[in-house]
Amino acid sequence: MASAAEQLAANMNFGAFAKATELKKRIWFTLGALIVYRFGTFIPLPGIDPAVLADIFRQNQGGILGMFDMFAGGALGRMSIFALNIMPYISASIIMQLMSAVSPQLEAMKKEGESGRKKVNQYTRYLTVAICALQAYGISVGIEGMSSSQGAAVANPGMFFRMSVVITLTGGTLFLMWLGEQVTSRGIGNGISLIIMAGIVANLPSALAGTLELGRTGALSTGFIIFLLIMSVATIYFIVFVERAQRRIIIQYPKRQRGNKMTGGESSHLPLKINTAGVIPPIFASSILLMPITVMSFSAGQGPEWMTTVAAYLGRGQPVYLLIYISLVVFFAFFYTAVVFNPEETADNLKKYGGFVPGIRPGKNTAEYLDKVLTRLTVVGASYLAIICLLPELLISQYSVPFYFGGTSLLIVVTVTMDTVAQVQSHLLAHQYEGLIKKSRLRGRRG
Repeated sequence: MASAAEQLAANMNFGAFAKATELKKRIWFTLGALIVYRFGTFIPLPGIDPAVLADIFRQNQGGILGMFDMFAGGALGRMSIFALNIMPYISASIIMQLMSAVSPQLEAMKKEGESGRKKVNQYTRYLTVAICALQAYGISVGIEGMSSSQGAAVANPGMFFRMSVVITLTGGTLFLMWLGEQVTSRGIGNGISLIIMAGIVANLPSALAGTLELGRTGALSTGFIIFLLIMSVATIYFIVFVERAQRRIIIQYPKRQRGNKMTGGESSHLPLKINTAGVIPPIFASSILLMPITVMSFSAGQGPEWMTTVAAYLGRGQPVYLLIYISLVVFFAFFYTAVVFNPEETADNLKKYGGFVPGIRPGKNTAEYLDKVLTRLTVVGASYLAIICLLPELLISQYSVPFYFGGTSLLIVVTVTMDTVAQVQSHLLAHQYEGLIKKSRLRGRRG
């Protein structure tokens, strides 16, 4: 009986999807944008030897460059025009949000509405250009000193090569930033998150093939590979369970008498997710770490001695790296939760519309109660993110498992997929409501 009902619901959803022309246009636009992004990851920078760089990255794929390459969808290993990916924009967004928390001017600007939001976005773009230029110049200097058994990575090093790399990489990141914004407004899902997820998913088959190859050569045992696959499935299940988990706070509305009728008195609930910050903390933490480490990794052995020492301490699986990484994940879990959910504003809105939490006085007491509940949930959510990101890191550093089976990559893929599916369902629901409204109007006219 249940299976028949599920089949009927699936058929209804399929029928609604077939009629939802606007949704299909959005999905095709999103797919087209992601295809353009993937093509761009194969266009190499001018003046480099791709074969030499591929050889160098094969030797360093277990390091921090390998993780950056995962976020870039393989673009860094191929040193393409999208080698920096969207990470400088994320870094700029982090800096602007942190500055908004300490700068009264930026905080007031954010409260101005649409005009204030446009100004903040404009400043974020300017900062993105500055970060791109800095990182691109560091990369160009590092590439000039790279060589392998096949020869030098750059045929004609010099200032012209450096400037061309800075302009090309900065332009590539700005194009991806624009493409992500277009997907968000004209497509389906969050464009920036989808670009990161597309890079990870595109390299999953090669990562799986590489893992099986390690098993064939004896570098990894068959039992460990089976354990790795089981752990990946269990991690995905755990992520889905926690991301869907909610703490529902009951909201009661008082009864009101209007004439001879009693209205109101219904109850609702305020859903609070365990992980309110979602996938943002790992992405932010990775972006903050990758920004200085990338330059250090490219210039290792050529820069000052202290830079080489710092790069060694921040190597993959090193205690200092893991401590900083987890600390940043926990920090951004609390910080981003505070950004997206304001207990005082929520309490004021409830009081304005007559809602209250049973047993809690409206106003300040409700805000304190919501803040207390949210803090406890964030502790659990931050711990969950720390576990998801830490355990696979240890496996990667100890057993050279590909990054694509790590907790951060699985968290991004699962969370972004869930958000995108939820948006598709909301579009389908809106389309069904529009159809019902049109039918009711037609019946009203006939009557």
